[in-house]
Amino acid sequence: MIAPGTPDPLPGAALAGGVAGPDALEPLVSEALAALRQGAGHRGGPLPPGGPAAVADGMRALLEPSELFPEQGDPSALGRLVEALAATAADPADPACAAHLHVPPLAVAVAAELATAAVNPSLDSWDQAPGSTSVELAVIRVLAGLVGLPRPEAAAGVLTSGGTESNLMALLLARDSFPREQFTSGRLTVHCSQAAHFSIARGAALLGLDRDAVVPVQTGPDGRMDPRVLDWALTDARAAGRVPMCVVATAGTTDLGAVDPLPAVAAVARRHRVRLHVDAAYGGGALFSRRLAPLLDGLGEADTIGLDLHKLGWQPIAAGVLLVREAAMFAPLEQRAAYLNPEDDEEAGYTSLLGRSLRTTRRVDAFKIAVTLRTLGRAGLGALVDRCHDLAGYAAQRIAAEPRLELTVEPVLTTVLFRYLPSQGIAGPVVADRVNAALRRRLLEQGSAVVGRTELGRGPGSVRLKLTLLNPRTTTADLDRLIALVLAAGAAAEDAIEQPETNT
Repeated sequence: MIAPGTPDPLPGAALAGGVAGPDALEPLVSEALAALRQGAGHRGGPLPPGGPAAVADGMRALLEPSELFPEQGDPSALGRLVEALAATAADPADPACAAHLHVPPLAVAVAAELATAAVNPSLDSWDQAPGSTSVELAVIRVLAGLVGLPRPEAAAGVLTSGGTESNLMALLLARDSFPREQFTSGRLTVHCSQAAHFSIARGAALLGLDRDAVVPVQTGPDGRMDPRVLDWALTDARAAGRVPMCVVATAGTTDLGAVDPLPAVAAVARRHRVRLHVDAAYGGGALFSRRLAPLLDGLGEADTIGLDLHKLGWQPIAAGVLLVREAAMFAPLEQRAAYLNPEDDEEAGYTSLLGRSLRTTRRVDAFKIAVTLRTLGRAGLGALVDRCHDLAGYAAQRIAAEPRLELTVEPVLTTVLFRYLPSQGIAGPVVADRVNAALRRRLLEQGSAVVGRTELGRGPGSVRLKLTLLNPRTTTADLDRLIALVLAAGAAAEDAIEQPETNT
């Protein structure tokens, strides 16, 4: 028995939930916010300077086992660790942090995330998430309407950890629509563009499909799948005794932002009676924009659609979504667990979402999306998309005007591909690749900018730099400064690099 008036035997272990939870949280949140402010000030830029060794050295004292897990707790741990987190972050809210599909989240979404964490619902059963179950179902219904599914009320969906999980689930649902003997005999194929996300091949491997099950379809110079080649590939697969399982179109490739011709791809898939999945993890957010939404015409003809609202939706990670045309398509995931979703509970109206996810315990990521949708509306979110699209256009214009920079292609969404051109005295594809790779690392080591790197094609001359512009608060002056940093780093890398004996 614990006698009344006994001192708290669990110091530092106040709970975030319940009536008293907000009182316990308030001073801790204030402490964390102050530490975030201090850490960002210490960092002083888009990422910490010094490179990997310097960052690891700076964190070492905090992360030594005896410090990280002491016998007696440290009341200052929250402030110290949050400050270190901010000081060593790559901060997507800094205009010079422009490498990846990594957004600065909206403050209102982060506040919603805090509320969700405090209540801590789990969507594996109704009695762990009563209201939150309704929130996810409502968000799915709104998004099904946004993407243009013909009967949003009959559609279904689930929140995922992102595009990789959404793609895996879409492939699993497609695979399990076939008799088991067909996919165990190695006959199933998946057809996607050459520029499709690597998670398609990974997902096929995880599902036990053959190494050659994923058939890449040729793209044009614009990075879009050629529907004619897709048609031929499906015909060839059947002629070889194989069974096309799924066509995967991409709405927003990672590098070029290319959107496959969705109506034409959908027509080919229908003609061959093959399920169509659209990976719209990047480009799906363009639907918020009245200007850019036509790029995704035909999206509603898909059977399954993946969206990532932690990209062009400005949500804290994670906020992935998988939408399906008909709720019955989730049948392969249906599970009955007596302690979570007994049949008589479901019949009585206690809805369970257990059979819609690969996960059991699952956060209510839909709540922050719901708060954002209602707070900003389509016009507000569309303005953010349009702003980032305008920034990409400006950056492309500035790059094209610089003699030492070469624009690869006009941007479709918010990515800009380009490269630095070394002086004629050392020109050549091998040197160009080395200079571009080196200038990016130079910026990282300085802590002055985070610029992306990718490859266009293969072999010498393929290295490209990439700006992924997802910060709507960035200004044109910020972009001017970023381009100036790239030029300066390129000149320095050019001076430091040794000319190889032969240039091929």
